[in-house]
Amino acid sequence: MTFEWVVDVVQIIFADIILSGDNALVIGMAAAGLSPELRKRAIFIGMMMAAGMRILFAVGASFLIGIKGVLLVGGLLLAWVCWRFYKDIQAFNEAGEEEANPTADTPAGEVVTDAKSAHFRRALITILIADISMSIDNILVVAAIARENTTLLVFGLALAIAMMAIFATLIMKIMLRYRWLSYLGLVFLVYLTGTMLYDGLAQFGFFGAMGGA
Repeated sequence: MTFEWVVDVVQIIFADIILSGDNALVIGMAAAGLSPELRKRAIFIGMMMAAGMRILFAVGASFLIGIKGVLLVGGLLLAWVCWRFYKDIQAFNEAGEEEANPTADTPAGEVVTDAKSAHFRRALITILIADISMSIDNILVVAAIARENTTLLVFGLALAIAMMAIFATLIMKIMLRYRWLSYLGLVFLVYLTGTMLYDGLAQFGFFGAMGGA
């Protein structure tokens, strides 16, 4: 075990904590806006989709790194997610506590309404788009650190999935208890979107061209 290998592992751990935390934030925020019986299902499906995206992109990591503008596409996808979250958060925070946390009088065998099903599908679409965008970002960073080391790449992938499993449920519970934090989460997502768009435009030398103008 060389010092360089240890440094790479530490870098991957920090990258996964940050980037998987972002993905878990999206999943947790989307799940918090759903009815209680659908929250766990949304988190589970969201994590499975994120894991699938990471595995898919990990297979073609070397190809992805060579694609000019892939970060720009990821940033645009994330911008769409931010807009959807803004609309969903408004509805979520305006909802009464009774709607977010139904009373014990609610029948156990309550049939999920069409409105709940539609909201669930919309949340899954938002999560899927975010999963694609953030999986691209996560795999590109981990692949850049791991370089040609397949072991490090697999380690980074497995750790990212584990981090999402830990963070998503926790974030959902926090959002339900402190609803105003959802806006802070949105601000953070907007910041990430701006970073990805900036890096994507930089790949085309956009800012260099402006500086030379």
